[in-house]
Amino acid sequence: MAEKISRFEDLIAWQKARAFCANVHRLTAVDRLQRNYGFRDQIQRAAVSIMSNLAEGFDRASRKEFHKFIVVAKGSRAEVRSLLYVALDAGLVSKEDFHAAMRDAQELARILAGLRSAVSRQISTAKVK
Repeated sequence: MAEKISRFEDLIAWQKARAFCANVHRLTAVDRLQRNYGFRDQIQRAAVSIMSNLAEGFDRASRKEFHKFIVVAKGSRAEVRSLLYVALDAGLVSKEDFHAAMRDAQELARILAGLRSAVSRQISTAKVK
C-alpha cells in the first residue's frame, strides 16, 4: 500500500508544477519579455496558479474539493500553453524554448491527469463504503 501523503509539498504534481513555474519565470526573464509587462505577468500568474491550486486544494477539507482544484490547475496549465503560442508567434521566445516549455507542459498534463484520476477513484471508493 502506498504511503499517505500529508503535505502538498510531497505531491509529485506540485513538485513538477513548481519546476514548471520556475522555468516559465526563467523563460520570461529575457529582455523582450521583461519590457512586455502585461504579457509577462499573465503567463507568470498562470504558472503560479498551477502549483497554488494544487496546494490549496490539497489542504481543503475533502477529496471532492481537491478534485475541483486539480481541474482548475489543469486549466491554468492550458492557459500557459496558449500564452506560449502567443510568445512564439510574436517572436518573444525561440522555437527551441517554446518546444522545451511545451514538452514540460505535456509532462505536467500527464501527471495532473493521473492525480485527478487517483482522486476520482478515492471519491468513488468513499461513496461505496
